Amino acid sequence: MARDGQEARRPHGELVADVLAVLWAAGEPLTAQQVKGALHQDLARTTVATILTRLHEKGTVARTRPGRSFAYAPVADAAGLAAGRMRRELEKEPHRDLVLKRFVSSLSADDGDALRRLLLEAEGGSPAAVAGEGAAGTAGGGA
Repeated sequence: MARDGQEARRPHGELVADVLAVLWAAGEPLTAQQVKGALHQDLARTTVATILTRLHEKGTVARTRPGRSFAYAPVADAAGLAAGRMRRELEKEPHRDLVLKRFVSSLSADDGDALRRLLLEAEGGSPAAVAGEGAAGTAGGGA
């Protein structure tokens, strides 16, 4: 709540996350005014419009102009946005192999299995082949 005209500061990214959650739940493009109403918070429309404009500039939301106001829709779901952030971080690294090695070595056994399955599927392999491969074991360290 505001105290003496001062707005309480939110943790970085919390309001952005709330705005994206409203857009994902809507399933259709919304104006800044519609997003503001769905947030159920005491915010200025211009605050919400600024967040939406910044998200548009980053490519996180698409913008159309069906009437007098812009309407915004997310370009990806939460998982797609997380994957995009991971890809951008990896692209910044000159030693990508080392980053990937450290990432993979930090995965839980379940996440490692899921990653192996997804990589095989991406290469055109069948999930059944991956399940069989895991049962037969490749734990001899040959990869």
